[in-house]
Formats: sequence, C-alpha cells, structure tokens
Amino acid sequence: MRAVRCEQGHLHLVDVDRPQGEGVRVKITSAGICGSDLHLISSGFPLPATLGHEISGVTENGTAVAIEPLAICGACPACLSGAYNHCVLGAAQTTFGVGRDGGMADEMIVPARCLVPLPSGLPVGDACLAEPLAVAVHGVAMAGVRPSHRVAVVGGGTIGLCAVAVAREITSDVALVARHDAQRAAGERLGADLDPLGEYDVVFECAGTSSSMADAVRLSKVGASVIMLATYWEGLNLPAFEVAAKELRISGSSSYARNGAVRDFDIAAAIMVRNPAIAASLITHRLPLDAAVDAFDIARNRAAGAIKVVLTP
Repeated sequence: MRAVRCEQGHLHLVDVDRPQGEGVRVKITSAGICGSDLHLISSGFPLPATLGHEISGVTENGTAVAIEPLAICGACPACLSGAYNHCVLGAAQTTFGVGRDGGMADEMIVPARCLVPLPSGLPVGDACLAEPLAVAVHGVAMAGVRPSHRVAVVGGGTIGLCAVAVAREITSDVALVARHDAQRAAGERLGADLDPLGEYDVVFECAGTSSSMADAVRLSKVGASVIMLATYWEGLNLPAFEVAAKELRISGSSSYARNGAVRDFDIAAAIMVRNPAIAASLITHRLPLDAAVDAFDIARNRAAGAIKVVLTP
C-alpha cells in the first residue's frame, strides 16, 4: 500500500507492506497535515514511521470513525485516572504518526480503544478535524470557561480556530488575534470578534511564540487564566513583570484525555455535528495521497490561504 514517510528531512510517498497484527483495520478517508508535522520534518527530528495523527476512516465492518492517535498502556496511574495523555510510555512512543505508523496511508491498524464512532451528521471526510478540536476541548475544559467569561484567542491556525469554535459553545464573547486574511475570515465565520477590546477572563495562546504570549498577557485582565494550547518548539520568553503584576494563572495543556466516561474526542465529534461551519471554515485544501509532497508545500504557505490541508487516500 501507499504511505507518506520522511527520510533524511525529505518527504516521500512510498510503497510499504499492509499493516499486520492485533487491532482494528481502518481504511483511511482523510488525514490532516498538522503544524507539528511541518516542524518535525524541517527540524530533522527522526521520523521512522508513517506520518499522520489527524485521521478518520472506515473499519472493515463499515463503521465511520475518527481515530484518537494514542496507543497508551492503559494500566499506569495516569491511564487509569483518565489522564492518559500523560501515559508513562511517553508521547513519542504512544503517538501514531510520530513513533508509530500513522494515517497518511491507505490503511492502518489501531487498538479498538482508539476508535471514535462518528455521530450521525458528521461526514467521515471531515472527521480528521476531531483531533485538533479535541485539543481545544481539553484546553477549554481546563480553563473552566463559563458563559459570563470574555475569551480571547491569540493565533489563527487550526488550533486557534478550534479554540474559537469550542469557546463559542459556552460564551458569545470570543475574540481572535490572527495574522493572515484567511485565518481572520475563518474566525469571523466561527463567530469571533476580530478587534479585541478591553481585557479578558481567559486567553488561549495558540501561536507558540514569545510575541504571541506577550499579546496574550496584554489581553488578560487581573487574575485571568492564560492557557498554552500551542507547542513551543523554540522555547519561550515570558513577560514576567506583567504576569506577576496581573497575578495571572498560566497553564499548559497537552493533547486530550477522558473526563469520567466521556473523552475529549467524543465531545469534539459532537461539536462538529452541531457546527458544520468548523469543517467548512478550516479545511481549505483536499488533495489525493499521491500529491502528498505538493500538499505539504501548500500547508507551509499560510500567507497564501492554507489553514487545514487534508490528504484523501
């Protein structure tokens, strides 16, 4: 079968053996290109496996699913508590598309627990977005956003726009700071105010730079919560004086997990059904798997309008 892999910093579409072993075989319908994929490739990080952790498809019995891309141990204290994003095995070993073969391929085999059956009304071709949306669900829950809160989001990429969509499920007062026209248009379509005014109770930092964190601190009211939804590849310079003066609470947020019997992924899928504008606003390009190299080039060019580029095996 076909698979997208990275060798010595270069992307290739290669022929590999069909996956074998225990688990559920899924024929892939869509696989999104994440900013993390772009960074790992450009950084030279060793990627021994097929790429792709934003994945949806159809099982052999015809069930449409999104895939929660974590092959956790299921037995450590974190897993047993529901906080399996902190599984003792570590993210590099548990994450499909990083340390394990991911979904930029014709098919893959995953543990049954990774399957997220799609609710009626959610097209399987859009359901790869359940993964970044689950990241936002986790962060919004961590922040304890309430209907009375004013919320700001700094960063108009996929995670930032997902944060807008999830926060808008709770409060109507959501503002977005975004660099590119396509991001701003998508944010407006999702209900965000594009001209942040005043100070905010909760700010989601979704760009991952020192300057964007400075913007998040500036927008925060005294005692506000700042949630770090971004990945900080280059480290972070924190405006400590302002943080201390405002007595801000800054929290990191990692991936997604389970709260009681409900997974962040299940909530994300339900939100997508209620709000079809999420997929319509975020997915800007769909390309066949054979065009994977071109798709990654498109995904790198945010200024040209790319938000979420999706491969369709």
